[in-house]
Amino acid sequence: MSNVLEKYLPEHAVQSCFELIKANHVHLKIVNERVTRHGDYRKDAQGYHLITVNANLNKYRFLMTLIHEIAHLVAFEKYGRFIKPHGNEWKLTFQKLMVPFIRPEIFPNQLLPLLARHFRNPKASSDTDATLSLALKQFDEEENDKNYIFELPYGSHFRIHNGRIFRKIALRVKRYECLELNTGKVFLFQPNAEVELLPS
Repeated sequence: MSNVLEKYLPEHAVQSCFELIKANHVHLKIVNERVTRHGDYRKDAQGYHLITVNANLNKYRFLMTLIHEIAHLVAFEKYGRFIKPHGNEWKLTFQKLMVPFIRPEIFPNQLLPLLARHFRNPKASSDTDATLSLALKQFDEEENDKNYIFELPYGSHFRIHNGRIFRKIALRVKRYECLELNTGKVFLFQPNAEVELLPS
C-alpha cells in the first residue's frame, strides 16, 4: 500500500498516512475524477471503512482530501454517528490530524501560511477557501482550458460542468451572482469556481 501512496502523496507524508490508514482499518480506493467531490467516506454493510479519493488531484490536495475523509471516520467513531458531517467535532478532528503535516518537508513554503490560516477553522471543502484553492491549483499537473469566475468580465456567458449556461452579473459580498439563461434563476458561485467561457 505505501508504494502505491508514493505516487499520490508528498514523499514525507507517505509513512504517516500509511500508519493512519492501517490504524483506522481504512479500505482506500483511488478513483477517476468526480466533478462534484475530491473524495468521500462511508462505512459499508460489513463495517469496513471505505474512503475514495480522486486520482487526478495534485499531491498536496490528495493529502488534504485523504486526511479530510479519515477525519470523518475518526470523528464518527469518537463522537457517534449523529454528529454533523462538517460540524465542530469533525473540524477539531481534522485540525488534529492535519497539523502534523503542515511543515516545510511536506508542503511548499508558499502554502504553509495559507494552510495555517485555513486550519484555524477548516471548511467542508478547501475549494470554498478561494485563496488556498488557487494556491493549490498551481501544483496541478495537467493544464486545463477552464477559467475562474472571478476572471470573467461581467456580462460574459459561461458553461459549467453539467452543460448549464450562465451570465455573470454581480458580486455579492464574496460570491458572484450569475443568471442561468435557461431558467432565469440567479445562482451564487464561489470566485474560484472553474467554468468554460463562451464566445460572446
